[in-house]
Amino acid sequence: MKVLICDPISPKGIAYFQQRPEFEVTVLPKRLPESELLPLVADVEAMVVRSETKVTRGVIAAAPQLRVVGRAGVGVDNVDVDAATQRGIVVMNTPGGNTISTAELTFSMLMALARKIPQAHMSMKAGEWNRKAFQGVELYNKTLGILGMGRIGSEVARRAIVFGMRVLAYDPYLALSRAKALQVEMVELDELYARSDFITVHMPMTDETKGMINASAFAKMKKGVRVLNCARGGIIHEADLLAALQSGQVAGAALDVYEAEPPPADLPLRALPQVIMTPHLGASTEEAQDNVGIEVAEAITEFLLSGAVRNAVNLPNLDAKTYALVKPYLNLGEKLGRLLAQLAPKRNDRLVVTYGGKATSLPGDPITRSVLKGFLESAGGKDVNQVNVRTLAHSLGLLVEEIKSNEETDYSEWLHVAVFSADQRFSAGGTFYGSHSQPRIVRLNSQPVEIVPSGVLFIMTNKDRPGIVGYIGTLMGKYQVNIASMSLGREKIGGLALTVLNLDSVPSPALLEEVQRDPDISNVRVVKL
Repeated sequence: MKVLICDPISPKGIAYFQQRPEFEVTVLPKRLPESELLPLVADVEAMVVRSETKVTRGVIAAAPQLRVVGRAGVGVDNVDVDAATQRGIVVMNTPGGNTISTAELTFSMLMALARKIPQAHMSMKAGEWNRKAFQGVELYNKTLGILGMGRIGSEVARRAIVFGMRVLAYDPYLALSRAKALQVEMVELDELYARSDFITVHMPMTDETKGMINASAFAKMKKGVRVLNCARGGIIHEADLLAALQSGQVAGAALDVYEAEPPPADLPLRALPQVIMTPHLGASTEEAQDNVGIEVAEAITEFLLSGAVRNAVNLPNLDAKTYALVKPYLNLGEKLGRLLAQLAPKRNDRLVVTYGGKATSLPGDPITRSVLKGFLESAGGKDVNQVNVRTLAHSLGLLVEEIKSNEETDYSEWLHVAVFSADQRFSAGGTFYGSHSQPRIVRLNSQPVEIVPSGVLFIMTNKDRPGIVGYIGTLMGKYQVNIASMSLGREKIGGLALTVLNLDSVPSPALLEEVQRDPDISNVRVVKL
């Protein structure tokens, strides 16, 4: 079996492959452009990449024998996962291998920022002796604000506490019990901005976090704050950071990631002496590279030799026969999770997945993982997959329960998901109509519905009165929004009703504003599935 190692990985990872006689291992000396890579993949069964080599749809098409792609790292942006999935190719990554290295880099940057170490170093190298120019601040008794309390954020918090810092944490998905265990104070974003002497970012890049540290955010921060980003480029708006540094609102910044990588040579931030910059070194330690190199080698070897799947981003750990039975539920579960993520509060204590009827005979773990993937996408971003969702849920303090129920219902098989946040409960249940190719959401917050789980949903609570359906239809027509299907449910005549529309496009803010002006309509939500 041929294994092609496209990017540099740890020699220990390479040796792990080479010591097995079943493998013929080729190590490329450097990253190759696609045109040169295509002829080399014609007969390979496994490819190993880091972030440099792009495994595109074209590369996959040129590799008819390819069975597995291993990413020595976390993000798989450079792999066309959809194309791989369509071909039945397993895509694996190495979650957690660089947690300590990134946390230690962050804390090193924090200390360097406080004591102006890089600037003093360069001054000394230039033959100067200027102690007054490099007076810094102590970390002791200072307040560190951490945005994102996943694996890396939690490790940074532990180190800061040892240094005598007060730690504020903002993570809308972190349970209060988990925050208490980490000895951090949970606060809302504006309070963290106002109280922190240092702010460090450890959030994934999502639509919600992109550019979130912008001019408005800097204006809310304590004057003289110092800001760090060793997470994802683009979370901090670089032009706004430049302005905040130039005005003195921000006293210094330490960056390991950038909006464009590598950043342009004329990036204005390069010229500011109060900015410390490193070239994306978060995972650049011998230990981290050994960890991810060995981890990817072990995972690929197990898959090629025994068919075992672990650390897969696109497939559950199932044999082919079981996967065929479970696959419809993976899709339904992910849709139910995504629906509830947009209806429930961000901070939740418990998520309960209940299997009923024929579904009780299925392996629950991969289905529950799909539910969690849909539910936690906004918390974990594009790095969330079926492999790491349970770890992410644990890090957020989200208790996950699975129940096999013998309750009799109108359906021969069903899946139900309930999310609990303090004294609030949100729930949704689904089944299949006719065949497993026709999933339906049939319960929403205990109300009977019939919803096709795809596209855009418009959900509202309304008074059960004549004309409300016509009114909504007319409004949708006015704003050129087409209704694909409609589901209506009510508690009693003249009481409250639940109206759900499948739409062909996202309604405009103006349409939503007009709907909400009606005193008989409330709880208007738009959900993207």
